[in-house]
Amino acid sequence: MAHPESRPLDPTLGGRVSDAPSSNWVYRALPRWLWPYAQLARWDRPIGWQLLLWPCWWSAALAPQAIGPSALATGLPPLWHLALFLIGAMAMRGAGCTYNDLVDEGIDARVARTRSRPLPSGRVTRRQAKLFLVLQALVGFLVLIQFNLFTVALGIASLGVVAIYPFLKRVTDWPQLGLGLAFSWGALMGWAAYWGALALPAVLLYLGSVLWTVGYDTIYAHQDREDDALVGVRSTARLFGARTKAALAILYGGTILFFLAACLAMATESGGPAWPAYAGLGIGALQMLWQVRTLRINDPADCLKLFRTNNLFGWIVFSGFVLSALWLLSFPLPR
Repeated sequence: MAHPESRPLDPTLGGRVSDAPSSNWVYRALPRWLWPYAQLARWDRPIGWQLLLWPCWWSAALAPQAIGPSALATGLPPLWHLALFLIGAMAMRGAGCTYNDLVDEGIDARVARTRSRPLPSGRVTRRQAKLFLVLQALVGFLVLIQFNLFTVALGIASLGVVAIYPFLKRVTDWPQLGLGLAFSWGALMGWAAYWGALALPAVLLYLGSVLWTVGYDTIYAHQDREDDALVGVRSTARLFGARTKAALAILYGGTILFFLAACLAMATESGGPAWPAYAGLGIGALQMLWQVRTLRINDPADCLKLFRTNNLFGWIVFSGFVLSALWLLSFPLPR
């Protein structure tokens, strides 16, 4: 049943949700009866799975440049791993969003930006949403079991963090930290998928990704700051308030420092990433500085725009890591 406060909806939305682009392929290619499920999975807002994917791809690109048990590996990331992480990110982001919507139906019905979502608007039932959640989770599981046993166990361990995340906004000002712990798990997965174990660079990459996630989701949360205050939802956007730019400078600066530390932890006399990796981090730092300088926390449209530009940051860092691998293949270091 839909939440009683979810009606009436704006009839001009025509079955869409208020904060998704109406020109998205979902509304052009899918039959109308599938729209609510696509909206539950956020297929009409790809930025979520893109941000979930980047720590996986960063780690997958960096891992082959580390020293293994017996030799230096300077190869490119396995394309099969990149493809699996892509499918897995799309499936698990959709499952996570569906789970969040089930938990947050009552809150979503009271927030202007979210009350048009499928559950609070009554366009799907809770039973239908649960079945869809199971289907997406099965796809994610089929992807996960393609990896080694250590990676499978590591992936299953992440479910504990995912399960508690939707409840954090009720009890702490730091729900974005919970999202960071969950969304950054791929930084561990990419490394584990290649080596069958974890190492310090993967942990440092994970910590940097957590700070990055807290930063960009703080920007995103500023869209709902006023509604959140009315319904009692807590967030780092509300916590930081007018100090958001200073907080972002610390969070984003910490991100770059942890990423740099991950690269330096791999840098020995006979291995580690080459100069393009560091160049990518430098360019990424400039992109982050631009975000901080141009952010207008009282302009929801600007917050959404800057939030989405973090996909560009992901490309910058990933490109630096891949170019580093290509450099090492072209100019191998002495063994």
